[in-house]
Amino acid sequence: MSRLRLEESYSFNRDVLDYIQHASEHGLYEIRGLGAKRKLPTFDDLTFLTASASRYPLEGYREKCVSKTVLGTRHAKQPVELEIPITIAGMSFGALSANVKDALGRAATAMGTSTTTGDGGMTPEERVSSKTLVYQCLPSRYGFNPDDLRKADAIELVIGQGAKPGGGGMLLGQKISPRVAKMRTLPEGIDQRSACRHPDWTGPDDLTIKIEELREITDWRVPIYIKLGATRVREDVKLAVKAGADVVVIDGMQGGTAATQQVFIENTGIPTLAAIPLAVQALEEMDVFGEVQLIISGGIRTGADVAKALALGADAVAIGQGVLMSLGCNSEHWCQGDKKIDATADYAKLDTAPGYCHHCHTGKCPVGVTTQDPQLEQRMQPEWGARRLKNYLQTMTMELTTLARACGKSNVHHLEREDLVALTIEAAAMAKVPLAGTSWIPGASGGV
Repeated sequence: MSRLRLEESYSFNRDVLDYIQHASEHGLYEIRGLGAKRKLPTFDDLTFLTASASRYPLEGYREKCVSKTVLGTRHAKQPVELEIPITIAGMSFGALSANVKDALGRAATAMGTSTTTGDGGMTPEERVSSKTLVYQCLPSRYGFNPDDLRKADAIELVIGQGAKPGGGGMLLGQKISPRVAKMRTLPEGIDQRSACRHPDWTGPDDLTIKIEELREITDWRVPIYIKLGATRVREDVKLAVKAGADVVVIDGMQGGTAATQQVFIENTGIPTLAAIPLAVQALEEMDVFGEVQLIISGGIRTGADVAKALALGADAVAIGQGVLMSLGCNSEHWCQGDKKIDATADYAKLDTAPGYCHHCHTGKCPVGVTTQDPQLEQRMQPEWGARRLKNYLQTMTMELTTLARACGKSNVHHLEREDLVALTIEAAAMAKVPLAGTSWIPGASGGV
């Protein structure tokens, strides 16, 4: 008798079988947090051509490399001035605890950068702790308050998000605490699913009117950002510029979320690496490159990622998931003072483990980051979180300036596409840089 050979189907592998069985049993799609888990081209697929004989590197200990970043120079009376080009992306109070929002503001202030409110309004804690705070205006209008708007240093008008372009916000009932419910004018404990588009416009002309309205409320003082999920990037950026945006934010499909349908996370949008050249092309074609600043988000993890994004044409980046990991997301422990407390049993209750968790939507975060539970949120104290996040941002900045100096740049914003090559054909085609060892950009040139 022939020996049975165990061979898994590529099309119907264990993950697909699990999906079909779950769908068949429950008749519901899956909801989860964080970002795409599928393999995608990333900044790891690019490498720098640093200086040697044909170009001279800068000495790290004696020659300064500037990281100052200015955003919103097109129309605003008071552009945003930052010490570093690394900002903290919008993550709401509701998705995150009040302690976490406080920690984000403290760390951003210590590093001279900005943080962002997210959906659901502005908490007093984050306004006090944040020297530079960006106020988001989303389709839901949850917690939207003109008085808080006037307290902001910039406004981010959110049209789309990388993890769920074309989809609205979601906050499940277990995270609608009394305070969250009051801020959002919602019933406690009831799932919140917001609109996928703004209620007061149906096209770019209406977007122009909304931008004018926001400028009038703030007396043209602060910049207006337009945030877009990376889909039809070239066309969307042009419309945002025409409508009057000071800054365009492009969020690639590696971007994270507190909660959405998994089918969105894994099957919509384009990778961040592919989105940047399209955005730059649109700004150049509109003759506003450098006048309208470009912020890139979605899968930014390290100082090297930041350097590569800037070299491709971004003025700054925004980080979200990396921030959560810095604060203990997916860690085996949470900290009580200097004492580490094992959290693996709490992960097991969620049928997961450290390093695999994406259960942000449940409100049962074992390390107290994505929760509204009064006891769990105490596992992440603002002082502890701010110190860790400051260290993370500081490390990223040091890596960024180190790479810039190695390329012979005295300013991180002098990094350029010519400093990069790709290690894979896919990355070369998406990022529009040559494949290493050649002058070939797939789809753009015929050199070898």
